[in-house]
Amino acid sequence: MSARSEPGLRARTLCAVPPPVRRDRVVDALRAYAIGGVVLGHWLVTALVLAADGTLHTASPLTELPALAPATWLLQTLGLFFFTAGYAATRSLARYPHGAGRWLARRLGRLLRPMLALLGIGSGLLLAAIVLGTPDGTLAAAVTLAVSPLWFLLPLVALSVLTGPLRAAVRRWGPLRCAAPAVAVVAAADLAARMLPAAPGRLPVALLAAWAVPWLLGIAHADGRLTGSRPAAGLAVAGGGVLVGLLALGYPASAVGVPGAEMSNLYPPSLFAVALAVGQIGLALLARPALTRLLDGLRPARLVTVVNREAIGIYLWHQPVLLAVTALTARLGRPLPGLHTAPTGLGWVAVRICWLPLFALVLAALLAPRRGPSGGHSGPGRRHPVARVSGGGTAGVR
Repeated sequence: MSARSEPGLRARTLCAVPPPVRRDRVVDALRAYAIGGVVLGHWLVTALVLAADGTLHTASPLTELPALAPATWLLQTLGLFFFTAGYAATRSLARYPHGAGRWLARRLGRLLRPMLALLGIGSGLLLAAIVLGTPDGTLAAAVTLAVSPLWFLLPLVALSVLTGPLRAAVRRWGPLRCAAPAVAVVAAADLAARMLPAAPGRLPVALLAAWAVPWLLGIAHADGRLTGSRPAAGLAVAGGGVLVGLLALGYPASAVGVPGAEMSNLYPPSLFAVALAVGQIGLALLARPALTRLLDGLRPARLVTVVNREAIGIYLWHQPVLLAVTALTARLGRPLPGLHTAPTGLGWVAVRICWLPLFALVLAALLAPRRGPSGGHSGPGRRHPVARVSGGGTAGVR
């Protein structure tokens, strides 16, 4: 090869390699807030009450304190999660150099491996609890809390598979026209719930359709749409207006399920959940300039990075942590306020808030990898066992 042709070959080779993808710090921050909202919401509204016979059963402060329902509008942030996930998937697929098939296999592996790890470890702990004679009521509550976070994998996996076709549809028809059929499906599911409560198949259909709406908005934003204040304000006003209308029609005020209620806005997600997601996305996009200034500070940026890196692990393990802390302290022989007592008043909420740092410390210790002298990961083979299988290094915003 001649000396003249070698620089040209090198230039062509460098051009074939995609440039590094710049992370969107604001979308990263929204993802961190979404994960944090879900975790804090679960820790605040999930009570494990210690009965006289030593069993634990679940309860919710929302049953006794319906005035707290507006707080769930801030903490039920799954719409923001699917918005940032759709954004991340679109950018990642667009820049991945080895084809859509390999991209999808890599992404699904990063989603499913943590789930299998949780199921494997949880099965072992469940077997040990059975051998130790744990009461059936406590076992039922434990299984429900540990497995319930896995439901989100159904729409997340399905929407990941559909990212390419959905992006093509958004580019051709726009996000609002693409989201309209999904909204209609959710409306039909809500109507079926009122007219045919026992109709089968409503849950998976509503799950996919409802969370497809913020996913489509995330795709649009990744492609440069929904920028500026006008579309953001339009989403915020539309979401808020629909919420007011749905409340007038008799939808529950709580964004999450309340034990004993005839209808849940989250299981399956209703039009209320979709409107809340749209409104939250609009407000988040309106806040982009303020969030950019805030993230110029070193500490917020570091916290956002940590939460994004361990997002799937945080989501999957936060309920087992709540269960473990509550069950282990129950062996002390006396109920602890805010942890084992019934959530019957604002005093319980105040005391439960005091327990949140302990939950957070246990979760951080569970997921914390061992670090090398430079502060980074010391290698896959030397990471903490739970951190290694919990999905650190998530399908983040790329």
